[in-house]
Amino acid sequence: MRILSRALLGLSAVGLVAGALVTSSPVDAKTIKVRIGSGHPPTVVYAGLMKTFFQTELKKAVESKTSHKIKFIEGYSGSIVKVFDVFEGVQNGVIDIGGFCYCFEASKLKMHAFQIMLPFGTMDPVQSVAIATSVYKQFPSLSKRFQKFGQTLLAIIGDGGYNLGTQFPWKETSDLKGRKILGAGLNLNWLKRANIGIVPVTDGLPGWYQKLKTGVAEGGIMFPSAWGPVFKLHEVGKYYTEIGFGSITWHGLTVNNRFWASLPSELKPIFMEVADRYRLQTGTFNKAGYKKDMAWLRKNITVTKLPAAVRQDWAQKLAHWPQIHANSLEKEGMPAVKILNATLDAAEKVGYKWPVRYVVK
Repeated sequence: MRILSRALLGLSAVGLVAGALVTSSPVDAKTIKVRIGSGHPPTVVYAGLMKTFFQTELKKAVESKTSHKIKFIEGYSGSIVKVFDVFEGVQNGVIDIGGFCYCFEASKLKMHAFQIMLPFGTMDPVQSVAIATSVYKQFPSLSKRFQKFGQTLLAIIGDGGYNLGTQFPWKETSDLKGRKILGAGLNLNWLKRANIGIVPVTDGLPGWYQKLKTGVAEGGIMFPSAWGPVFKLHEVGKYYTEIGFGSITWHGLTVNNRFWASLPSELKPIFMEVADRYRLQTGTFNKAGYKKDMAWLRKNITVTKLPAAVRQDWAQKLAHWPQIHANSLEKEGMPAVKILNATLDAAEKVGYKWPVRYVVK
């Protein structure tokens, strides 16, 4: 499973020589200072793994294999850049390495949320990461896109499976008519395009609690860890319904190109190798965490698992949307039809059966 890193490693040298000439080296007395951060706190899985796995393993690998030392300057919980600003923060060198959700960069990374465009995919984060890895391998333009914004993609990041937390019980999609439901970026289309009558609301995750508490929203599309002990959304939304929107790999770990170009050459393969293992960890850790978090929710609020027919009904209501969205992206010169079909195929190759087999031509 080293495919993605090898592909990305080949990209890392492209166009970076000029950047190396306009920056000072981070190496001082063989100590490389790395400013790393995220808008989310380490209690969110991917950010926590940045701190406990990526940082730990990178420091261990660099210091055991080279004469260099690594010193991290941490900026989690939005202490340096907020959730909406990580992408630009890496681009501008405010931080050297950042983790973020593509949902906050809908205009710059339009094609990268391809799994969002195919709702009700696998709920297995390990499968989700494998599917996305396959697509990135087939379409190098996805990785190359980051170069336009002064950064290199180190790793793609998987999320836990998305369900629907609410302040009210529901059993059929018709029960959601007129309800104000939170989402982020492109997944708002799961609400709007189904023509159920849901009122979409958007905000970064740190703002969800207040919106639910004040009645601005009545529910939200979210994985169980955030609905439970991490962001305590269960306090303002006592119902969590397993609808199975899917586990989506739509976060990324990126590095500023000027910083990257200034690193000693022997360190780059080490960074990429550790980043590749981090990629896999986001899948395995989220998969294990899902069971634990669902058990926690069952002890604290009302959890309902809907029949497959309800999931299929919602998927059928969205069956027209992948083609519509692909058409709009194709007009902008993106290979959306090919990427979405590659995603459908990759999911089936790992054993997933779609509730509705979307047709995108």
